[in-house]
Amino acid sequence: VQVVESGGGLVQAGGSLRLSCQISGLVFTDYGVGWYRQAPGKKREAVSCLDWGNPGEPRYAGFVKGRFTISKDNAMRTVYLQMNNLTPEDTALYYCVAEYGVFGSTLCARPPPVSGKSYWGQGTQVTVSS
Repeated sequence: VQVVESGGGLVQAGGSLRLSCQISGLVFTDYGVGWYRQAPGKKREAVSCLDWGNPGEPRYAGFVKGRFTISKDNAMRTVYLQMNNLTPEDTALYYCVAEYGVFGSTLCARPPPVSGKSYWGQGTQVTVSS
């Protein structure tokens, strides 16, 4: 299984980035997918998650406040995170995660452990300058 994030970078406050996460080696639609982030000295926290299968409403962390949009393309086996109106507080390493058979609410409730049923990418750095 490979989980590969891309799209991070350096952006000024108020700017936008679109993160992508391509997942291979598993049945994509059998997995809940989502994004976590971790800033230096802080715990890893959920950003947004989608249900396995045909997802219902996405789950978003409170700090997103309508600025981010998660989506996925089953044919491309790719998860996206569109981030708008970025602030310096959004600076972090952003991770993509896939967990077998979970709803977004479960996936975003706790970072799933690395196991035979959950997979993490290596992360993509997002840096927002003031």
